[in-house]
Order: sequence, then C-alpha cells, then structure tokens
Amino acid sequence: MFDFEYQLKVLPDKPGVYLMKNTLGEIIYVGKAKILKNRVRQYFQSSKNHSEKVKAMVKNIAEFDYIVTDSEMEALILECNLIKKHRPRYNILLKDDKHYPFIKITINEDFPRVFITRILAKDGAKYFGPYTDVSAVYETIELLKKIFPIRNCKKFIKVDGEKVRPCLNYHIGLCKAPCGGYINRENYGKIVADVIDLLSGKGKNILKALKEEMNEAAENLEFEKAAALRDKVLAIEKVTEKQKIITGNFEDEDFINIYSDEKDSCIQVFFLRDGKITGREHFIVENTGGIDKKEIISNFIKEFYGGTAYIPKTIYVPDTEDHQLLQEWLGMKRSSKVIIKIPQKGEKKETLNLVEKNAKMTLENFKIKFIQEKEIHNVALQELADILNLEDIPCRIEAYDISNIQGVDSVGTMVVFENGRAKNSNYRRFKINTVKGANDYDSMREILTRRFKHGLEEIKGIQERKLDLSSGKFCVFPDLILMDGGRGQVNIALEVLKDFCMNIPVCGMVKDERHNTRGLIYNNEELPINIQSNVMRLITRIQDEVHRFAITYHRSLRNKRVLHSVLEDIPNIGEKRRKELLKQFGSIDMIKKATFEELVDTPSLDKKAAQSIIEYFKNNN
Repeated sequence: MFDFEYQLKVLPDKPGVYLMKNTLGEIIYVGKAKILKNRVRQYFQSSKNHSEKVKAMVKNIAEFDYIVTDSEMEALILECNLIKKHRPRYNILLKDDKHYPFIKITINEDFPRVFITRILAKDGAKYFGPYTDVSAVYETIELLKKIFPIRNCKKFIKVDGEKVRPCLNYHIGLCKAPCGGYINRENYGKIVADVIDLLSGKGKNILKALKEEMNEAAENLEFEKAAALRDKVLAIEKVTEKQKIITGNFEDEDFINIYSDEKDSCIQVFFLRDGKITGREHFIVENTGGIDKKEIISNFIKEFYGGTAYIPKTIYVPDTEDHQLLQEWLGMKRSSKVIIKIPQKGEKKETLNLVEKNAKMTLENFKIKFIQEKEIHNVALQELADILNLEDIPCRIEAYDISNIQGVDSVGTMVVFENGRAKNSNYRRFKINTVKGANDYDSMREILTRRFKHGLEEIKGIQERKLDLSSGKFCVFPDLILMDGGRGQVNIALEVLKDFCMNIPVCGMVKDERHNTRGLIYNNEELPINIQSNVMRLITRIQDEVHRFAITYHRSLRNKRVLHSVLEDIPNIGEKRRKELLKQFGSIDMIKKATFEELVDTPSLDKKAAQSIIEYFKNNN
C-alpha cells in the first residue's frame, strides 16, 4: 500500500518531474515543478481552489513518483518527452498532433526540385510553411508545375554529369530537361528564383512580365501563345490570392489566442510567413472549466512546438506561464533566439484580438454542431432501444471485429460509441494469441474473454483502493454489444458472458446477398430495419468504424513484419537503424521515396547507410 503521508514528507526541495498513477500503475498526469515538495503537496491539500478536472484526477491517484533534475529547464524538457510518450489522460492534450506539410525547394542541388514534405530538416533546402490546408498545398504544387517547367523526378543531376534522354515531361512542356543538357544551371536557376518569389508573396513582377508578354503575343496574332500565358497569369493569381498581407513586417510569426466558456476552450493559431497568413489551425480542448488560460496556453506551446512543428522567430500570446523558461526552451529547439511577446496595444494586439474572435466562432460552431448531432444520436438510440425492446437506451455500445489474411497477423478490435459518438480513447486492440489460422469464431471468443476478464479484475482492484471506475481501461461495461457477424458470432458472445455470469444484450448484423446490412439478429430473431432510418445510419457508422480500426491495425502489423524483413536485407542497416527508419517513415513505400537528405536526417543513419538504402531499392524494385 502506498504511504502518501510518508512520501509527501520525503519529497525533495529540488526541481523535477512528478508522475501521478492510478491503481493499475498507469501514468494519468505528468507535471514539472521548480520545487517538487511544494508543488506535489498542493494536490493533496484543501480542494476548494482546485478545478473540477484536478479534483477528478486526485480521486484517481493511487500513487505518485518523481524524477529529480538539475534545473527547471531539464524538468521542462523531461515533462514534454514524458507527456508525448505516455499521453496521460489528465494532461491537456491536443487531439490533432499531425505533422504539417511544407513546400520544399532543394536549392542545395544543382537543379532544384519542388515538392511537399512533412519532414523539416537542416539540409540546406528552402522550406515554405507550415500549411494546415493540405488540399490547398497540393493544389499549389500542381499550379506551380503548370506555370514553371521544373523537374519533379528524383534523379541526381549534376552540371557536369552524364546526359540522358529526357522523359515525357519535357515533350509536353512540363520540364526543361536539365538531365539531357537542354538548359544550363543559370537559366534553370532563374525559374527557381521565380518560384521562390511567388511562394514568398512577391509575385507582382512575375505577373507584370507575363501580362506584357501575353498582350504582345495577342497583338502579334499569336493567340495560342497568348492563351497559354493567360492561363499562367490566372494560375499565379490563384496562388497569390490565398495569401493575405496583414503586416509590413516580413518575419515569421505565430499568433496564438484562446477563447473559453464555462466548460471547454478553443485555441486558434495564425501562421504568418513573410507578413502573410499562410494558414491557421484550431484545437478544441475539452473540460478546461476553472483552469487558468495562462496555464492552458503554456501547455499548448509545450505540446504544439514539442513535436516537429516549425518554430518561428516570434510568437504572440495574450499571456502565459513560465514565460522566460518557454523562450529559452524554444530557442534551444530552434537553435536561435525565440521571443514570446504579450502585446498590449497596436497592430499586433489587433491581430491577436482577431485570432480570439476566430477561436470564439470556432468553439460556438463546434457546440452548435455537437448539440445538433446529440439530438440526432438520441433519436437513433431511442429507435434502437424500441427495436430491441430494451428498458433503457444503450448509451454505451461496444462493437467487435476480427481481421486477418488467411489466418496471418490475426487481430481483434473493439470500438466504443457513447451517446452515439465514437469514443476513440476507449478503443482497444488485441493480437490473437491462442488461435492458429483463420478461425473467426475462436478468435472472437478469445478477445471477448480477455476484455471482460480484464474488466472484472480492474473493478476488484479499483474497489479495494476506493477509486473512480473511470481510472480503468476495461472496467466500464457496455449497455449493448454489437457483433459484425450474424447468429454464430452472437452465440459466441452470449457464451462468454454466461461464463462470467454477466447479462448484457448482444445483437448481430444480418447481411443481404450483396453483403449489405439489412437488419439485426437479436434473441435468435431477425429484426428488419429501414435503411433510411436514423438507427441504420448509426449502425452503419459503427460498422464502418470497427472495420476501419481492425483493418488499419492488421495492416500496420503486416507492414511492420514485411518492412523488417526487407530492411534486414539492406547492407549497413542494423536493428537500431531499422527501428529508426520504421519510426521516421512508417512504410517501405515512404522509405523508397525518401531522398538522400531525408535519409541522412534520420537518427542514427550516416551517409553510407543512406546510400546503401538508395542503391538497394534502385537494384531491387
């Protein structure tokens, strides 16, 4: 039994990181402290000043641990790493932690290329971004290809290198074929300079020159040439109209602001590059009632810039905790000075106000959409309760599926819908351990047995510790179990529940000859459902989600297995490097497409290893 009184007494008067754990030993919160003794004790003193979220967390703390550091900066770095690793449920976490795309121009090459990347490397190339609207980035790249005849192949072309026959892109006017010696480095460089100017928002001179050339072609009755130039002008205008100038300061800046209501918050970020808005992003942070906005913004900065996000020179915020410490930390990550400013008046303050207005509108729209969806979900759940003749509506529905190919990499998955909405945090994945080959019934029996056995064991442990049931992974049981299969899978589920002396309704899906769901099987009776009804839409959504989750998990296991087997054949690639490649790129396809610079930028890879990978895939298509 963890002795709280003693452990609180022996806490050190030093900086460090503390880890709160539940009865299962899982880390539910990670925090940093300038003085561990003072900070950790606050959680176990009078709760009248605590937010509702902190009160809920404290109820679920079964023990705590701590790591002493030499400085507060070390504590901050360790805190960021531990949050990223463990994703504790009571930390303020961003649901959307994607890596934003950049447009990369390989000016470090003799004949540069332009393409999209999500890896920001210090490789001498020029990057534009980050961009949050991925479709707009792809559209911009396509427009650039039409406007400027720049190569998009991965050939390594040197000025004095061997000349080869150009590909189709040269013949249809999309490339000047430097590979064949049809353009020299100087003239090719002028085209690249125009691309850089356009992406930097300096496209006025390009437009002026093209319009003059277009008018001259029209006067000379060269209508085909004039039409082609007109299309280029329109394409350039389309690229530039996406960029709105809001400041005369042509530096990279981010503006971050927040709007909170009594329950939730929305954080909005505007990305300014060369004085123009190149993108914006918002994050809904739920259950922030009672938490100081300064704390939310401080945590947001740590998580948002703690990944691979580009860090600008200046970040504007309304206020934040650990102001000086965050500046130093961001400066270390950027390798140059970063300033966090809190403007009180003027243009920057007005921009920050604009960001807050956008955050407010986004949160309000989110709430309106949530309420509308909730009403639709309530109708669907009531219809489902009526069809199955249940006493209460099934607030929590669990659905199960099995995925394998000829019995290989067999996996099972569980998805959870609460009040008609997917609850991703409760999704669970199972590797099939006891079943050989493609036996879906026995595989389903295994995962259901494991699921409910874990749940009962958790409940016992939680009751002994007098903790909240929400602290467990499996201890909250469903009001209804939905099986993707028919009568056979329903009977398997009923047998498992009977073994555990549990009484939970189970229904399965009845398919037509086209494998579309036409109704449910419940209590050994087929119940037809109107395909246009709300309840059918809900069932279809659950079915699609459990399929997606199962197939994605199965594919990831298969890809890792295949990836490891292929990487083992590459010279100079050992176990550590295989793991780093897998972590960095995720698939064979992405490793094959990676440039030499991207490979070298991968941790633990040197130039020799990168060259081995390129040569291997070149010789083994």
